[in-house]
Amino acid sequence: MSKKVLICEDARLTRTTLRKILTEGGHEVVGEAVNGAEAVEKYKELQPEVVFMDIVMPEMDGLEALRLILEYDPNAQVIMCSSLAQQKKVANAETIGAKDFIVKPFTPQRVLDSIAKKDEK
Repeated sequence: MSKKVLICEDARLTRTTLRKILTEGGHEVVGEAVNGAEAVEKYKELQPEVVFMDIVMPEMDGLEALRLILEYDPNAQVIMCSSLAQQKKVANAETIGAKDFIVKPFTPQRVLDSIAKKDEK
């Protein structure tokens, strides 16, 4: 099932990689953000069905952006991704309300499986 996706990631290469994986997987990337503040604005503007959110970003990190997006839309489907496989940050993301967590470097299958999980719930 195709989803409208917002990518929130400060690294251009990772954004490009995610966009390629998602579009080749049949999803529509409706926007990109390079920091948490921009992610919150674009979420409100674009109303995506799924958000891929990096944890470590400039200006506002992904955890704060996750909080603000969920305040705005408690049903938001946010998948956190980070190269920091730190249990505390993963636990914080899950406590706040992230729907899944993927660790970089991720495989195309892991990204697509993460979106598919959203359909099962």
